[in-house]
Amino acid sequence: MTSAATRVHATAVVGPGVDLGAGVVVGPHAVLMGPLEVGDEVWVGPGVHLGGPPEIGTLRHNVPWEGDLDYHPVRIGARTRLRDAVTIHHGSVRETLVGADCLLFAGSYVAHDVHIGDGVTLSAGTSVGGHATIRSGANLGLNVSVHQRRVIGPLAMIGMGTTVTRDVPPYATAYGVPPRVHGVNGFGMRRAGFADEVADLLLKMYAGTGDPAALPDAVRAELAWWDAVPGRRPMAWATSHRGEP
Repeated sequence: MTSAATRVHATAVVGPGVDLGAGVVVGPHAVLMGPLEVGDEVWVGPGVHLGGPPEIGTLRHNVPWEGDLDYHPVRIGARTRLRDAVTIHHGSVRETLVGADCLLFAGSYVAHDVHIGDGVTLSAGTSVGGHATIRSGANLGLNVSVHQRRVIGPLAMIGMGTTVTRDVPPYATAYGVPPRVHGVNGFGMRRAGFADEVADLLLKMYAGTGDPAALPDAVRAELAWWDAVPGRRPMAWATSHRGEP
């Protein structure tokens, strides 16, 4: 089988230290700066900016387009789509990672040292602060703002305009001013192949009345990850759902 050809628009800038996989499409006026690894079949839209020094005032501004490849790389997983004017910066102490099969809509921003899992959606205008972690399958609505070093669990749904200043548990829905957890993302869990009963059991467990042993192994593994998050600062639950994960 012949691999798909990579296509780079004539107006795009691809600097030193950039590794493009097979079948990558790079659109007009995109700027790609190393160290950068772009997986197979990634779609890079017009005006996308990948790489560049972390936005930390005390760090020097290196010149990656001249081969000054300081800082940790950006890595983009296969089949991810980066729409117009997405910006992703190099890491200061670790790689900046975006997983496979993600969709980052127009104008979304991923800061230094962020780790994003597979299948994550960042809607238009979403900003993710440095060192944040977003687990696989999470869906962030229009203009969500994630504070630095916060974590968002897998398959969580964050409503548009939410400012995430606390950590969001696995499979939760969060929205409002101030933001609160309003239950379990049953729709997202169903799309991921979980039975409706699993969402019901999980909500009961979060409320302190359910049995974790009745949950599927994959869900219990993510709950174990959540319990082990260092320095965790959970978002409060809405009073209608009482219970603290």
